[in-house]
Amino acid sequence: MPEVVSGYRPGTPCWTDLAAPDQQAALDFYSRVFGWSGRIGPPERGGYSICEAGGLPVAGISAAEPPGEGPPPPTVWTTYLSVADADATVRAVVTAGGQTVMPVTDVMNLGRTAVLADPTGGVFGIWQPRDFAGAGLVNEHGAMIWNELNTTDRPAASAFYRAALGIDSAPMEDGGETYFSLLADGREVGGMQAMPEGVPAGTPSHWLVYFAVEDADRTAAIATAAGGSVLKAPFDMVAGRMAVLADSQGAPFAVLTPRPLNEG
Repeated sequence: MPEVVSGYRPGTPCWTDLAAPDQQAALDFYSRVFGWSGRIGPPERGGYSICEAGGLPVAGISAAEPPGEGPPPPTVWTTYLSVADADATVRAVVTAGGQTVMPVTDVMNLGRTAVLADPTGGVFGIWQPRDFAGAGLVNEHGAMIWNELNTTDRPAASAFYRAALGIDSAPMEDGGETYFSLLADGREVGGMQAMPEGVPAGTPSHWLVYFAVEDADRTAAIATAAGGSVLKAPFDMVAGRMAVLADSQGAPFAVLTPRPLNEG
């Protein structure tokens, strides 16, 4: 199993979490769809739930709370990028034209985090690890396998992530000039593309998290039975078979059954 034992290099997606209007309903949904175990956390942790697969942490779920008297945050999965210095990264993000959505915050002795937005509106988190590096399992059923930026301005996004986080981009092999790899220290850590066809008009730039599953078709059926919906039906693509789904509270996510390595 691809258990993460040595942490994440800066610029690498290391964690994902969801702020849900009904935290318990979200825990129940993903337990049914992915087999996660997780419960509402203690008050000193703000009730934050760390969900596990195979006994290892794979994602977080919290209760969505409106900031002050403002509207509640959108029901979406947030991708977190590992960084060496959260404060320095926030300064670099602002200098490069991004914005601070949530300032740098200490999370007990686990690490430091902030939520930011790139100049095209794509929201993402950063994580400076202390005692907690991030997901302890990747690329297995129910764990993160890919993180993808869908953007309204790909050249602007490319320039921003390079300047602010040292993440380069390059056309992906077999992707032509439409799909780009995101590279941290020369290592592929995610993907980027212009907003794909079929996305509703006005959809803002966003990061989409992919979870590995053993059977994308079966997972889509389970998600639907659990109250979710299918945004893009399962289909075959270069990396395997994937689908884009939404949970029972509307949060979109993708699932991917990766193509076996020995296939041509």
